[in-house]
Amino acid sequence: MRSKMQHTSIACAACRSQAKSLFNALNNGQLTNISESKSCTVYRKGQILFHEGTRPLGVFCINQGKVKIYKLGYDGKEQITTIAREGGLLGYKALIAEDTYSVSAETLEDCTICFLPKSSFLQTLQESSSFNERIMKQVCHELGVMTENLTNQAQRPVRERLAITLLKLRDTYGLDAHEDGPIEINLTRDDLANMVGTATETLIRLLHEFKKDEYITTKGRKIRIEDPTGLSQAANLY
Repeated sequence: MRSKMQHTSIACAACRSQAKSLFNALNNGQLTNISESKSCTVYRKGQILFHEGTRPLGVFCINQGKVKIYKLGYDGKEQITTIAREGGLLGYKALIAEDTYSVSAETLEDCTICFLPKSSFLQTLQESSSFNERIMKQVCHELGVMTENLTNQAQRPVRERLAITLLKLRDTYGLDAHEDGPIEINLTRDDLANMVGTATETLIRLLHEFKKDEYITTKGRKIRIEDPTGLSQAANLY
C-alpha cells in the first residue's frame, strides 16, 4: 500500500482548504512554520491513515477528498461515526490527550492529505491562543454531535435514522456540487448501513421506499437527493 503513495508539496497559504480548516486561526508567520514542518501525500481510495488503538505521531489535515472515520465493534463490523472532508483535522484529540486513537480513518476516494508532526502541532497550540480556542470549540461541537447521534440511535426507528443520515451527507457532499445542481452521495451500501446502524438488507429496502416516495433517485451506488423537504418529514424533524 505504501508504494502507491505519492508525495506532493502544498503551501498552507495557498491551500484551497485552509479557510475551512482549524488552521485558519493562525497568522501568516504561524502558517509558514506549519507549512515548513508538514508533509503532503496523495492517498489512493481505500488506504488507511491510522488504526484504532495505535498511538498518534501527529495530525492529518485533508486538502482534498473524503475520509471515513469508524470504530470496530465486538463482531468486527465497522461503525462509521463521520465522513471528514476538505479542511478536516484528524487525530488531534488523541494527540492532545496523549492517548491511542479511539477510531480508524480510511480514504473513501483519492485524497491529498497533509501530515503535521506532533511536536509542531503542540508548539503551535501553545503559541496561538486563537488556535487553542478553535480547537476547544471544535472538541465541544464534536461532543455535542456525538451525543445527538447516540440519542438518535437509541430512540429513533431505522427509517428516521436513514433520512437524517442522508440529510447530513447531503450537507457534506453538497459542497462539491454546483450551487443549484443536484447533490449525489457516493457511498457503498455497506458503509451507509454502518452509518445508520442497520443491516444492509434493511437499508436497501428503505432506500427503495424512499425512491417510491420520490425523495431520492439512485444510479449504481450513487444516491441523488431529490426532495430534502420530504426527507425531513420522513426523519420526523418537523
